[in-house]
Amino acid sequence: MGGSSRSVMIIAASVGVVCIVLGFLIGWFSSPSNTPNDNEAFNIWMDALADGDTGIGKMIQEEMMAENIKENLKYLTSQPHLGGTDEEKETATYIKEQWDKQGLDSSRIVKYDILLSYPKKEQPNYVYILSANGSKEFRTAAEEAELTPGDKHPKTVSPFNAYAKAATVEGDLVYVNYGRVEDFQKLERELGINVSGKIAIARYGEIFRGDKANQAFLHGALGLVLYSDPADYAVDDEERVYPDTWFLPGTGIQRGNVITVKGDPLTQGYPAKDYMYRNDESEVTLPQIPIQPIGYNDAKQFLQLLAGDNVPEKWAGSIPGVTYKVGPGLTDNRKVRLEVNNYNERRPVHNVIGIIKGSLEPDRYVILGNHRDAWVFGAVDPSSGTATMLELSRSLGKLVKEGKWRPRRSIVFASWGAEEYGLMGSYEWVEEFSKTIGERTVAYVNCDSAVSGNYTFQGRSTPNYFDVLFEATKKVSDASNHGGILYNNWLEKTPSEGSNLPRTPDLGSGSDFRPFIGLVGIPAIDIRYTRDSSLGLSSYPLYHSMYETFHLMSAIMDPTFEHHLVVGRVWAEIALALSDSLIIPINCKAYAERMRSSVTVLKTNYEAKMAARPNPITFDAIDDNLNKFTDAANQLHERIEEMDKRNPFAVRAVNDQLMFMERAFIDPLGLPGRPRERHVVFAPSSKDSYTGVAFPGIVDLMFDIENQPDPESQWKEVERYMSVVAFTLDSAATTLMEVDILARE
Repeated sequence: MGGSSRSVMIIAASVGVVCIVLGFLIGWFSSPSNTPNDNEAFNIWMDALADGDTGIGKMIQEEMMAENIKENLKYLTSQPHLGGTDEEKETATYIKEQWDKQGLDSSRIVKYDILLSYPKKEQPNYVYILSANGSKEFRTAAEEAELTPGDKHPKTVSPFNAYAKAATVEGDLVYVNYGRVEDFQKLERELGINVSGKIAIARYGEIFRGDKANQAFLHGALGLVLYSDPADYAVDDEERVYPDTWFLPGTGIQRGNVITVKGDPLTQGYPAKDYMYRNDESEVTLPQIPIQPIGYNDAKQFLQLLAGDNVPEKWAGSIPGVTYKVGPGLTDNRKVRLEVNNYNERRPVHNVIGIIKGSLEPDRYVILGNHRDAWVFGAVDPSSGTATMLELSRSLGKLVKEGKWRPRRSIVFASWGAEEYGLMGSYEWVEEFSKTIGERTVAYVNCDSAVSGNYTFQGRSTPNYFDVLFEATKKVSDASNHGGILYNNWLEKTPSEGSNLPRTPDLGSGSDFRPFIGLVGIPAIDIRYTRDSSLGLSSYPLYHSMYETFHLMSAIMDPTFEHHLVVGRVWAEIALALSDSLIIPINCKAYAERMRSSVTVLKTNYEAKMAARPNPITFDAIDDNLNKFTDAANQLHERIEEMDKRNPFAVRAVNDQLMFMERAFIDPLGLPGRPRERHVVFAPSSKDSYTGVAFPGIVDLMFDIENQPDPESQWKEVERYMSVVAFTLDSAATTLMEVDILARE
């Protein structure tokens, strides 16, 4: 066929296509049922191409009221609501009713049946001092003392460590400081003390209590006693404590779980639905030793009798009258008996899910979450967050009800059950809906405790959402420093080393953002108002005690509830940025920068040791592929700047690239030795679940490698896993490139 004939045919075909399209449009709009009313079709088209209304954020901020948050907290702290109890279900029903009234489009309660743990009321847990002839000289308190009217409630659970093994053991006592890996190593390698066959006593703080329990077990301890030392929880003055201040009194006891797995232990990897197969308890990872928490008044009775040498200087706490010694054993041949009578039981746990449907992209979700269960009243953890979320949902729902606004993307509110037992509610929900939320979720925004101090704002996130955090805090006035801009006060009080930005720590675990990042690769943000780190507190002092009451918050920590309001307003601004922006405000370049600085730290710590190997291990492949990721991120953001934002299909395509980038860091095989942690770049430390670590697989494998049972096998695993990291970076880079990446060599 000749060139001219081919051209004629192409032109004819093109004219035909245009005529067909015009005919379809004329027919569509001439039909009475399809004729747009008041330019409806035009308005929909224009909405699809527009950024969110910048005035909506101000409207929501003005709508939110501190007094409403106060009233919410007053209800939430009116009775204990431990996970798996009737009171926990009651709060779930209450929140659903509130969301239905507030104007959310839908809400429902989602139930799971999970293995939980409780103390026996008729058989309390005790720690005893036994004389040389076996008689009982001292017994710890079974419950905390009532210090103000309202501290006590019939439903208050006795202090215990959830999932601790039910058993009675006797032996010599050894003080193990915070119970960290390095503490046990110092005992054994420098002080010549082996804890095997003995009972360990450790102070709370520094690391997750479950990691303390695991280290005690790994080092052969018969059992573990935990206590809160005033050096970590009453640093001002032992006499100036609750109910006059927020510091922990000697009768205060921190409850908490000591399980290292997250989600239902019996259905790991799958949701705890009625139809799901359950493993036997003997087949799952549960603590293997008895563990019990006590107050520092009781701890004093044990510590002042410890024999042995004085502890290293940094190990000493501040209980008056105690000269801290290591042990082992008590004076005059006394022994310690630890008696734990906990029991495990399957019980229902309830999540509440509420939705405001998006107007244009209802299949894209911005999830806002807070857990609802508390060890007792939970005025800080989690009810300050729940009270704030209820005011946020009310304010957003009101605008929707009044027809003043509807987000572009759907906003999902989540109230999680049984978080305190090991992130149970959120893990089960993520496992049930992983296929759906993995394909559709823009971000998860968490607020566990809205106010755990009144010093400064704290924001943490995956690096792609640093800018979202910064911009949100620039739009909110602070409750401190005469109402200055929150961002400026945050930067002043907690600057990041080496930059002119606020400090944004890596996300570890300890709250409900973990399954979103670790299982599915959904980027996450975590916000709160917090304490002054220079105080040296391990957490807010009354953490998980009976004294975490409405009085604590309303009279001591945040009497005006303005700090709650600040956090709620930041939460609102983040939600608007993610749900209403035309282009999702994800910064891939910030991710590249954070990874590069993290690799620099790895090199500082390990490069020389790797290079000294007979077959040197290098960072060359990781460096090369990190460069590829950086180039791809830069090019993607350049394309976004230059793209035609009037094309909704192009906008959707680039938003998908931005949203799915985080998913590329998920390795289905998980981290070495931790198959349930799948994020290659950011995960909790294996030695402290609370702390976030960058490139955790490398860090885990290199830890104390010379003293491993088989160092050579470990080095081979290091070499193998370095290639996995390099591949993951290369794979993540391809998600940011244009379609022709599939044709690369």
